[in-house]
Amino acid sequence: MFGPDDAFLIPLMKMLRMFPVFPMFGRGQTALQPSYVEDAGEAIVRCLDAPEPGMTYELAGPNTYTYKELLQTMCNYLHIRRVLAPMPISVWKMLAFAAEFLPASPVTSNQVELMTKDNVASGRHPGFDALGIEPRDIEVVLASARRGD
Repeated sequence: MFGPDDAFLIPLMKMLRMFPVFPMFGRGQTALQPSYVEDAGEAIVRCLDAPEPGMTYELAGPNTYTYKELLQTMCNYLHIRRVLAPMPISVWKMLAFAAEFLPASPVTSNQVELMTKDNVASGRHPGFDALGIEPRDIEVVLASARRGD
């Protein structure tokens, strides 16, 4: 999920602004389908009034990105050019293990584990559309970050 002041897009944008060479998880091929936090919140509210209680919904965003595509999209919105450098997951695992001893870990083992598997809707369950919601894409946050909102 993403949104204003989130722990996903906002930290990535800050790091992309700081580092001319940006290390990617693996080759950046993990598929992601991020959803906007306000859309997910609205979906939860609508589920409470849904005619079929207990229904499973897949609340995936409208677009699927590889991690590399997501980083490139962010760079485009920020009007910056970065070298996206592949870094093996095994190196990330070692870094995350060491970083967990720091007071404010920049990367965790859980984050690394999440980036080893695609995180997209399976299509086996209804999504936002079944709840009458048109999900917003990451451009919602990227546009406001570019403006400095």
